[in-house]
This record gives sequence, C-alpha cells and structure tokens, in this order.
Amino acid sequence: MHRLVMAFINSMRALKHLAAHEKAVQQELVLFFLSIPIAAFIAPSVLVFLLLTGSLLFLIMVEVLNTGIEAACDAVSRDFHKEIQIAKDCGSLAVLISVILVAIVWLYLLWHVSFL
Repeated sequence: MHRLVMAFINSMRALKHLAAHEKAVQQELVLFFLSIPIAAFIAPSVLVFLLLTGSLLFLIMVEVLNTGIEAACDAVSRDFHKEIQIAKDCGSLAVLISVILVAIVWLYLLWHVSFL
C-alpha cells in the first residue's frame, strides 16, 4: 500500500510541475476540462463520452511521456547530438499522431452523432 501512495504522490508532483511549466500540457489540460461538459452534452451514450474524453487523456499521456523524454535528453546533454535529436523528434511525432487520433475521434463522433 505504501508503494501505491508514494507512486500517487510522485505522479501528482509531476502533474503539478507540468501544469505549471509546460505550455503544451497546460493547453491540453484546458482542452480536456472544456471537453467534459461538451462531450457530456453531445454524447448519446457513456461509451461515446468515454471515447471523446479518453482520446484527450491519451493525448495528455503521450505529451507527458514526450516531456519525460525531452527532460531525460536535456539531463544527458544540452549539446547537439543526432541521437538526442532523433529521440526528441520521435516524442514529437508521437504527440502529432495522438493529436491526429483525437481529431479523427472527435470529427467522426460529431459527424455520427449529428446524423442520429
């Protein structure tokens, strides 16, 4: 039980740091909290609500991992290294793929719900 409590405390410390210092995470958190009432209003079922909000949580998760990769790379070296650039670019690509997924989920469900 102690491990779970400590893991939760560590996670909240990370969330607090990201929410205070990372613009992308700040924007995604605002988007997520705005999406909750919108999704609740337009979703015809709990499943659709979970898909809409869950896609944004997935985006936030990928952004958190990307930020972790960037922080680890910066801790290793601030100098230019091709390998570090590739690692950071891969993290950025993961975020882009997540943004595309969010857009597809929202557009598809908005389109589908509007014709119900």
